[in-house]
Amino acid sequence: MAYQYKVVEVREGLIGGKMSGDKLEKILNEWAGKGWQLKAITASEVKGRMGPGGVEGLLITFERAV
Repeated sequence: MAYQYKVVEVREGLIGGKMSGDKLEKILNEWAGKGWQLKAITASEVKGRMGPGGVEGLLITFERAV
């Protein structure tokens, strides 16, 4: 069976400076509704759109069969 992967970057600016369980749950349910299954969540420094620095964020990896 073949799989397809999707990585969603979530930056602090998009999550109000702090990740709450409710916000994370909303993201997970949104992608689950599209047929994606959670594979991994990784804390990382995610580059912003402007400037050389990054901000704390999450990389959420989803998987689905194709």
